[in-house]
Amino acid sequence: MVTDWEWDDTLFLGTAAHYRRGRLPYAPGLADTLAEVLELDGRGRLIDVGCGPGTIALDVAHLFGEIVGVDPDRGMIAEAAREAAARELSGKTRWVRARAEDLPAGLGTFTVAVFGQSFHWMDRDLVAATVRDMLRPGGALVHISDVKTETRTAEGLPHPAVPYPALDDLVGRYLGPVRRAGRGVLPQGTPGNEAAVFGRAGFTGPQRHVVPGGQALERTSDDVVAGVFSMSFSAPHLFGPRQDAFEADVRRLLREVSASDRFSERRPSTEIFVWRRDPR
Repeated sequence: MVTDWEWDDTLFLGTAAHYRRGRLPYAPGLADTLAEVLELDGRGRLIDVGCGPGTIALDVAHLFGEIVGVDPDRGMIAEAAREAAARELSGKTRWVRARAEDLPAGLGTFTVAVFGQSFHWMDRDLVAATVRDMLRPGGALVHISDVKTETRTAEGLPHPAVPYPALDDLVGRYLGPVRRAGRGVLPQGTPGNEAAVFGRAGFTGPQRHVVPGGQALERTSDDVVAGVFSMSFSAPHLFGPRQDAFEADVRRLLREVSASDRFSERRPSTEIFVWRRDPR
């Protein structure tokens, strides 16, 4: 349950520049799994709702004829457009700065709608019902996230693990013990039970698929710092004039853990839930 918080446009302010470097990648094979499960053939239209810097949309662009990414953060939309140009995908991608609650926004109908770890930030019942109506008959809504229940360690890998608990403690010392979210706080975290929401909206399913992770990653201090600043609860603007001091403390902590400036961790597995709109 979410309390004491409502949406504001500072939620991810300043995080876009850190997102692609800092966030752990989805498990390899995500695009192949989607292609198989959804029987994608390079045609059709995809809408990525809460697209961020285009992480998912750009990786699956070859599976569709057209991609539309929607996100309320100006920095995320700019970063998505920049990366699309770098991959020579500008001709088949469109990036729209808007909240999910503003849909359908004249964007038309789609074969697939995807939410990549973004749905919990929205008015979920409203958005689910709107997206259902934006899907063609038989279309699919796909909810993608890291698998939250698995345990991942750096055991057997060449470098120390990223000291996430210590980093969380450091964030708490600067920003307080209650999770920050834009101008407000999230004392009880973000909402869950998406299944009930999608069921109320009239979707059938879901089909669940897991793309296995566990692949070894090597990370540097710069990667870890980017990861910290990519999170809504430790977005750069939240630290105000103490941002430089906070980053210095983060880097000091990381040097104490790894003198070589190298860290090991494993990719999370990726969980895919596929919901269908009634084909009639």
